Amino acid sequence: MNDKAEPESRSAYKVFRTISTRWMDNDVYGHVNNVVYYSWFDTAVNAHLIEQRVLDMEHGATIGLVIETQCNYFSPLAFPQIVEAGIRVARLGNSSVRYEVGLFAEGEPLTAAKGHFVHVYVDRLSRRPTPLPAGLRQVLEKLL
Repeated sequence: MNDKAEPESRSAYKVFRTISTRWMDNDVYGHVNNVVYYSWFDTAVNAHLIEQRVLDMEHGATIGLVIETQCNYFSPLAFPQIVEAGIRVARLGNSSVRYEVGLFAEGEPLTAAKGHFVHVYVDRLSRRPTPLPAGLRQVLEKLL
């Protein structure tokens, strides 16, 4: 059994979002700092959900809280590159979702990095897990 993570191709992902790197993303070693990748994961997924009209950050009754994250790095990214984030859903539960995101240098066939995060959807006021709203579930099923 091989536990080593390997880069993936673009065909492994359902939708893509373009993200511009910024000067401040680079660290002293001349590449994007690892913490920025997690920000890109959030940006890609949440922007997709907003565009699909299933995430209302200010007034929605249901919000997603991150309970787990992970990332594997394969090749460096650096300013001024364009990053293309591929998104898919690996697991869809009653109140939780495992999103997987592949980060590609613009036009490259394999991931420079890939990772995941798990959202547990909760009631905004009580912060208790709540079933995924029907509209959100429909959007997420398309990403499975």
